[in-house]
Amino acid sequence: MTTGGTTALVRRPDGSTRATLLELLFDVVFVAALAQTSKLLADQESWASGAGVLLMLTAIWWTWSVTSTTTEFYDPQQRPIQAILMVAMVGSVGMAAALPMVTRAQATAFALAYVGTHVIRGIILVSTLYRQRHRSAMARATRFLFWFLVSGVLWIAGVLSDAQRWWIWTTAIAIDLLSAAARYPTPRLGRVPLDQYDRTTAHLGERYQQFVILALGDIILVPTLELSRSEFDRLRIVALLSAFAIMLLLWQIYVFRAGQLLEAAAASVPGRSTRIAPYTHLVLLVGVALTAASFDLVVNRPTGTTPVRWLMLIIGGPLVFVLGRALFAYLLSARAPWRRVASQLLPLLVLPWAGGWPPVLVTAIVAVALAGHVLAPGAGERETTRGLSPRRRPG
Repeated sequence: MTTGGTTALVRRPDGSTRATLLELLFDVVFVAALAQTSKLLADQESWASGAGVLLMLTAIWWTWSVTSTTTEFYDPQQRPIQAILMVAMVGSVGMAAALPMVTRAQATAFALAYVGTHVIRGIILVSTLYRQRHRSAMARATRFLFWFLVSGVLWIAGVLSDAQRWWIWTTAIAIDLLSAAARYPTPRLGRVPLDQYDRTTAHLGERYQQFVILALGDIILVPTLELSRSEFDRLRIVALLSAFAIMLLLWQIYVFRAGQLLEAAAASVPGRSTRIAPYTHLVLLVGVALTAASFDLVVNRPTGTTPVRWLMLIIGGPLVFVLGRALFAYLLSARAPWRRVASQLLPLLVLPWAGGWPPVLVTAIVAVALAGHVLAPGAGERETTRGLSPRRRPG
């Protein structure tokens, strides 16, 4: 229970860094939204409609990221924060259910779910912290609320403007991402102080790792659901096994020192991981969604030629994931496994001829390239260094 005049809502530095069961349930709900996004990506016939689905994925991810930042700064055991998590779960379910309607130009439910989640979170925080007379934390929550109100106006305006909806919504999500990168500069309040980003604990690293691992499960979940509605044959099963292999390889690529990166960066360069992780993990998430969408298609039709759109999904999904992981490592430590990343050139080298090959063969080539990334010797160079100190240039 929180009491007036205390700082009970703000997480104590010596508090538990373990994720609560409600946070884990929150992750599962968002992974369901990711699976819906992957299915929709597989169904899109045009690049423009596919870009619209990725825009919705960005909004879904940003909801997860901001809510996880909330449980990092505030104590998730407190009732107001638990209420915020429940509101975010309801909002994510609403966004996931509304995704097919957005692609059919019925956008009201998605916009209301997104805007409502962020605005209600801000109202709960500001009102609770006002009663507790915690001025610095209330100012922080007010900054977040202000910018989500600004972007919220555009989200609602997009609902009312069919012709310009996607341009308006692109502007709205850009405001959300850029205002966070600029530390939410707000009239009369200024920016979020850097020392508030310095509060990062092992909890944040654990949250990101848990979410990515759950998200990777969609790479096998989506094609499994597709296979259950199709006839079993050897090539479909081979395609499913390829999906399983690629999921495990991407998992290996991600977890290699991922937790150490976040935790060590929090110790050596306070605040950097908190500000960088949402953007680099968005790239990872796009890679997961594209990969899951590709296997939804390949399991349905593993033979025949491979259309260009399929090639972009099959090859592009894992490539985007690997590049996102390398960017994550580089921005936190000034080191990245570029020599290992070079193994991803294999699918790109065969791209001119891959269109005439069966999709299941293309997925096998992608799996071989990822295996090269994992198994190739590092030439004595570690992906990260102790303490994440930047590389020193010779003399």
